[in-house]
Amino acid sequence: MTNWGYTLMTEQSGPRELVRYAQAAEQVGFDFEVSSDHYSPWLTEQGHAPYAWTVLGAVAQATERVELMTYVTCPTVRYHPAVVAQKSATLQLLAEGRFTLGLGSGENLNEHVVGEGWPAVDARHDMLEEALEIIHELHSGDLVTYDGQYFRVDSARIWDLPDEGVPIAVAVSGKKSVDAVADLADHLIQVQPDADVVKAWKKGHGDPARVIGQIPICWGPDKQKAIEQAHAQFRWFGGGWAVNADLPTPAGFAAASQFVREEDVADAIACGPDLDELAESARPFLEAGFTDLAFVQVGDEGQQRFLDEAAGPLLEKLRSL
Repeated sequence: MTNWGYTLMTEQSGPRELVRYAQAAEQVGFDFEVSSDHYSPWLTEQGHAPYAWTVLGAVAQATERVELMTYVTCPTVRYHPAVVAQKSATLQLLAEGRFTLGLGSGENLNEHVVGEGWPAVDARHDMLEEALEIIHELHSGDLVTYDGQYFRVDSARIWDLPDEGVPIAVAVSGKKSVDAVADLADHLIQVQPDADVVKAWKKGHGDPARVIGQIPICWGPDKQKAIEQAHAQFRWFGGGWAVNADLPTPAGFAAASQFVREEDVADAIACGPDLDELAESARPFLEAGFTDLAFVQVGDEGQQRFLDEAAGPLLEKLRSL
């Protein structure tokens, strides 16, 4: 059975609103909630970027049942992996076992802010592997000293560790990266419904392995207005992840997305009041073998109305697919 999730989109909402939405999403019946981890929004129109880990700590206390997850944190430039190991263990304790640490190789948009530069793609993948090794070692509770190509750890120990550990999910881009992280991750994160990648993952982890995806929608009573909102807030996706990983600022994304039309967004994102259409947009992920799928309701405007009016009936349709 597929688990259906809700996205706490830090790029489009403030911290107090995100906690309120998290509570409402749990009450309406979502199985899990994922949070982005940004220093900047993709576009200035989105207008927000609170610190995800503070928000998740508050969400852990404001909810009781729903699973929580970062989608995703980059543990290599803005954060040292030893710090990620510590804060993820603390969050798991606060969430009482409901937290999964979602990791990825990151985007320049968020990582350049610490002034360390943005590595080439091969280096980013190697850095992620080292970071995973460090996080695993620290989550064992042992005293860790590590001397790698990219990271050093000097006599570090995590003093507050959850008994159940911290499951790790890793975002991958293809079968090659699946092989690279297969032994270092519990679950797979994949942004495209690529059945070949899912099969490669399940080959090494078995059918119970979780495959976690995400899909944007823009529900609203007026379809044209929903398309306009999706275009204003989400047109940044048009360049694809090869571009999204490397642009450094919202101004860069504004320039790169200036020729993305409303009809392009409407073709890619299900918009409007038709819940059947919104639910059907999940089908490619189900057919590819995903076990978990989180929805992004695009835009802060209308977010509470989506949760109050549309989310419950949408979940019923999703569970009937």
